[in-house]
Amino acid sequence: MDSLTHIAIGACIGELFLGKEIGKKAMLYGAVAASLPDMDFIAGFWLNTTEDLLAHRGITHSILFAILITWLLARFLKGRHKEANCSLQKWILFLGVEIFFHLFIDALNAYGIGWFEPFSHQRVSFHIIFVADPFYSVWPGITAFVLLLINRHHPGRIQWARMGLVLSSLYLVYCMTNKFRIDQAVKSQLIHQGISQQRYFTTPTSFNNWLWYVVAETDSGYNIGYRSVFDKKSFIDFHYYNRNARLLKPFRELKDIEQLISFSQGYYQIEMSKEGLLFNDLRFGQINGWLDPDAPFVFHYYLQQPGANRMVVQRGRFEHSDWPTVKAFLRRVGGN
Repeated sequence: MDSLTHIAIGACIGELFLGKEIGKKAMLYGAVAASLPDMDFIAGFWLNTTEDLLAHRGITHSILFAILITWLLARFLKGRHKEANCSLQKWILFLGVEIFFHLFIDALNAYGIGWFEPFSHQRVSFHIIFVADPFYSVWPGITAFVLLLINRHHPGRIQWARMGLVLSSLYLVYCMTNKFRIDQAVKSQLIHQGISQQRYFTTPTSFNNWLWYVVAETDSGYNIGYRSVFDKKSFIDFHYYNRNARLLKPFRELKDIEQLISFSQGYYQIEMSKEGLLFNDLRFGQINGWLDPDAPFVFHYYLQQPGANRMVVQRGRFEHSDWPTVKAFLRRVGGN
């Protein structure tokens, strides 16, 4: 999830665990602890683009890191707050919940997370919620803001903290329900349309959980379509993209290519453009692809212009996002 969401959720959890013992410092500690796995952004100052893609949500998002940093921080904070009526076990539980919850919700979107680093480079992605979903983040955000304003001895603080976490959790359950419904519809349509697929995924489009992006992999390419939870017609209009893996042959020995394929979890397509060859990671969707099936992909890496590849994950996602496009998006979310 985005950093502000982690901070808000961390502050709410901090209030629940330690608000009575250390006051509003609990919110600060919670916000910091919930953000610790994202310290991997520092590596970007020294790594090239493809290395940074794999480093992000890598070792600092692993179960091993979570265990080690929880224990170390608990020992440190226990020593710093000797006057607080708080055992080492409670510090460990508090910090463990903060950091493991970060790892859990980051696994719910498309980027992928290295839970098992350094023993396995497998990335976990459940594709349940978009990386920044305001309908999820608003509840802990409001709660954290209120908790900052009201007195530390206010009798309603615990209720506020619970409310923010419960409402956001209920929204997650709703997202999981949507995921199940969409997957069932996609499976049915793949069979109905005679599309033989090796694997597929569905993931929400930007800032919502109602319009979903669908990618079904075949031997030589991908069928891509969109499905809204409000669609009345069962038919999904798939558009085929050839993988064009043969175009990668001159580059296969390059380390960057190996890293890009690994990062994409094999969901990639090579495209010839006026800028040269593009490596498209299909997991991040298209720029208004629900409106134009031939729209470019959000993640595109210039294979012949390595210097032009900063900020590749969300490149151009909001191009042409004028009011008519927004209205068209809302109509598509509402169903076909």
